[in-house]
Amino acid sequence: MKEEQSFAAEEQGQQATTAAEQEPVNEAGAAEAQAEEMTDQEQDEIARLKAEAEEHQQRFVRAQADFDNFRRRTQKEKEELAKYASMKLVTELVPVIDNFERAMATVPEGTEVESFSKGIEMIFRQLETVLNNEGLTSMVTVGQPFNPEFHQAIMSVESDEYEEGTVVEEVQKGYMLKDKVLRPAMVKVSS
Repeated sequence: MKEEQSFAAEEQGQQATTAAEQEPVNEAGAAEAQAEEMTDQEQDEIARLKAEAEEHQQRFVRAQADFDNFRRRTQKEKEELAKYASMKLVTELVPVIDNFERAMATVPEGTEVESFSKGIEMIFRQLETVLNNEGLTSMVTVGQPFNPEFHQAIMSVESDEYEEGTVVEEVQKGYMLKDKVLRPAMVKVSS
């Protein structure tokens, strides 16, 4: 009977050992299954993120291309604008040139000098009006204090009439185009 008891005890120990050994196997199998399942989920997540990154990359490339096209187009428009900015002004000046050519073609003989002079004067007023409409104005310089932003001094002269540093004579007119100096006036300044 002792043998039976010890045999029964050994059998129970083996069963316990087998059950204990089986638990880790089951746990390991469950862990492997869970790891495989997580790996599948992670792989799905990685694949989704890769696809999303690829989509963002494509959007970025398209946006960059659109921006480059926009930059080229605006640069071309800017160059054309600069190239043809004076087109309207030149178009308005062409009839004035035509009128000057007509006036010069009819050189006066004898008493026609007065009508020739009036014709030239009318053409000059026409040209002046076109330029004034574009914002061109002549500078008033005589009697004004010398300003290097508006005047170009070509000579210094003694003057009893004007204070020192005052413009006494205008040699060449200066012009402003709207609020910008188009050409500074060449002047003589009192010293």
